[in-house]
Amino acid sequence: MTLNEYQKASGATAFYPGRCTGDITYVALGLNGEAGEVAEHAKKALRDDGGKITPERRRALTKEIGDSIWYIAQLATELGVSLEEVAQINLDKLASRQARGVLGGSGDER
Repeated sequence: MTLNEYQKASGATAFYPGRCTGDITYVALGLNGEAGEVAEHAKKALRDDGGKITPERRRALTKEIGDSIWYIAQLATELGVSLEEVAQINLDKLASRQARGVLGGSGDER
């Protein structure tokens, strides 16, 4: 499955306020919530599992990552861009930073 195929298929399950209007509020907040759930599992791995990713934790994280991808797909859809376009732009940005020796550091425009 390609990223764009996923984006299209995931849209069949997308029912939320502001859908197909370009309003990103709901999906941006949802993405933030899912990212928090990923972070929560990482925290629990440190607290409860000695920093190890158990098979159960891996399953839980995989599900939360999937939920995060769903929200990312809907966010891209609301912005009128494809996931493959988003991925390519990101790879181009990182390759440029690598070529200029600025992968580390901070700031979007480095």
